[in-house]
Amino acid sequence: MSLTRYGCLAGRVVLITGGASGIGAAFVRAFAANGARVGFLDLDVAAAAALADEVEAEGAPRPEFVACDLLDIPALKAAFGELHGRLGDAAVLVNNAANDRRQDFLDVSEAAFDWSLGVNFKHHYFAAQAVVPQMQRLGFGSIVNMSSIAWMGGGKSMQAYSAAKAAVVGFTNSLARDVGMWRIRVNAIAPGMVITPRQRALWYQDEALIAAGRSRQCLPDAIEPEDIAALGVFLGSDDSKLITKQCFQVNGGAR
Repeated sequence: MSLTRYGCLAGRVVLITGGASGIGAAFVRAFAANGARVGFLDLDVAAAAALADEVEAEGAPRPEFVACDLLDIPALKAAFGELHGRLGDAAVLVNNAANDRRQDFLDVSEAAFDWSLGVNFKHHYFAAQAVVPQMQRLGFGSIVNMSSIAWMGGGKSMQAYSAAKAAVVGFTNSLARDVGMWRIRVNAIAPGMVITPRQRALWYQDEALIAAGRSRQCLPDAIEPEDIAALGVFLGSDDSKLITKQCFQVNGGAR
């Protein structure tokens, strides 16, 4: 299957959080394949270096990487400042980083709750705050916030995560209203069951669980990270220039 290529993305700066693995790495590859100048943040330095080498070997512009703990907001802002110095003003921001750790509701401590809200929502807010001025200077931009269908369907043992991902949609809707005057668009993506290597190792060792999840889809195919990235690239392109304040589900028709 041949995917659409968006010439408008060539040379544009795209910033991605949590870009070293999983869906984030698919975003890095997809935007780079469209000729974008990609900068990404992550804590996994080894995986990030390997990804940058892979993208460059495929003939796309080598992505720029800055190691960063997204729970440290001053460090997050500094990392975006470093990428701005290397790449210039960003036209696209993908707030991708997340962690869907499961924990029994009665066992969740205040610290664990704060950690989940921080890694799954708080950095979206402050990453956008850091990048919106760059988009204002450009006179356009696209912010893509990663939500999840977990908050819609009621993910088991994921109360803090689900609350954070619902907050992402509320934030998306409100920010879209405030920044639209600069032609900055803000949308959310809510993936369904995407079995990344991490997901398989932690939550889906049993193939029966995967089969059960796919049985709830209208479409029989597995949802791949590349399917999520394809939507993100479209939302970052000029082809979606009048699409904002939306939450798109990529779930094969599940639920």
